Amino acid sequence: MIDQEQKLLETLTQQILDEAKRQGATAAEAGSQVDQGYTTSVRMGDVETIEHHKDRGMGVTVYFGNRKGTASTSDFSPQAVQQTVRSACDIARYTQEDPYAGLADPEQLATEFPDLELSQSWSTGVEESVELAKRCEQAALDYDARIVNSEGGSVSSHHSIRFYGNSNGFLSGYDATRHGISCSVIAQTQGADEMQRDYWYSSARDPEQLGDAAEIGRRAAQRAVDRLDSRKGMTCQVPVLFDATIAGGLLGHLIGAIRGGNLYRKATFLLDHLGKPIFPQEISIYEEPLLKRASASAPFDSDGVATRAQNFVTDGVLSSYVLDSYSARRLEMQTTGNGGGVRNLRMTHGTLDQEGLLKKMGTGLLVTELMGQGVNTITGDYSRGAAGFWVEGGEIAYPVDEITIAGNLKEMFGSIVESGADIDPRGNIQVGSILIEQMSIAGE
Repeated sequence: MIDQEQKLLETLTQQILDEAKRQGATAAEAGSQVDQGYTTSVRMGDVETIEHHKDRGMGVTVYFGNRKGTASTSDFSPQAVQQTVRSACDIARYTQEDPYAGLADPEQLATEFPDLELSQSWSTGVEESVELAKRCEQAALDYDARIVNSEGGSVSSHHSIRFYGNSNGFLSGYDATRHGISCSVIAQTQGADEMQRDYWYSSARDPEQLGDAAEIGRRAAQRAVDRLDSRKGMTCQVPVLFDATIAGGLLGHLIGAIRGGNLYRKATFLLDHLGKPIFPQEISIYEEPLLKRASASAPFDSDGVATRAQNFVTDGVLSSYVLDSYSARRLEMQTTGNGGGVRNLRMTHGTLDQEGLLKKMGTGLLVTELMGQGVNTITGDYSRGAAGFWVEGGEIAYPVDEITIAGNLKEMFGSIVESGADIDPRGNIQVGSILIEQMSIAGE
């Protein structure tokens, strides 16, 4: 069945390109995809939802010289292909010329397609997934008498197939899976009105890499219970330790600041910083898009350009921007193969786990949750609502919430004391806890 759908998408993508040529486009690129899977959720021991889905779609971008038009549809019929291409062509004929528009240069397109083992089936069916979700939730409810309610346990399994092609002769695709188990519960202090919610999850392409369902439930419950009896933090300036589960957001802000679109719009605090130190010398930040079974691996980017391992920060120095073909032309540079974003971003780290980093920090704030969108990419100003734990003498003293942490990203990057070895392996950006020398805390 999978092979048939792969062949269908390959044929469809080529048909779109052929139709674009027939309708007079000077160049074209097309993509098609099918996503299918299920999600099972339970709440307080009862099945709440069982959702099956199968989505599909195709899109085409045509060029008439430097005029560009794009259209998409979920109808795979020959008539829909013809009409979608016609719509894209009509748009292109009336758009303004953009001298930077066009396909990726042919010599940059991927020619080798290693098996990255991104598709790993899971034999667990819907009935088994219900029992798995129940076991996850029940482990959370049994963890502590203060777990008084649940937002549910959930199990999901998804499979996708994608193809991309363009009129420079590129046509390739691959399939991938994503499986997950999660739980979210509510804790309440006995005899008090305070409630705290928290969650935990495991996600992987390979089901063998998923965490144990019961342990996921217990971890969710532990996190919720640990937050009870929270206090408002004090207003001060202290070291801040970003928990590994949220520390990747700091690297996400870096990537946003060196992304081509923000650079050519001059909307970033890291404009003209290529070749300049922005991190301590011991820090390098890099991507590894060809790792087998990793969460964001891909043999080529959204332009068909070959992906490759590369550094964005080398020994503290900004060594590369994040560019797709269009932004590279705008900046008179070469694409870095990052159409669609970075893949499997990593950061060099020390040997200390979070406990060791707490001892190194002494007194300060451990942040485990961030709220709000108070990050200005143009100035680098950073201000977020936060919750976590106050630390004294290298030990967690008590939970805190209703606080704000503030600083400037450029100063924060430069004042990283250490990145921990407690890597969170679940996402595209995988880092350990990050200790910042000092930030402003606003509380009571």
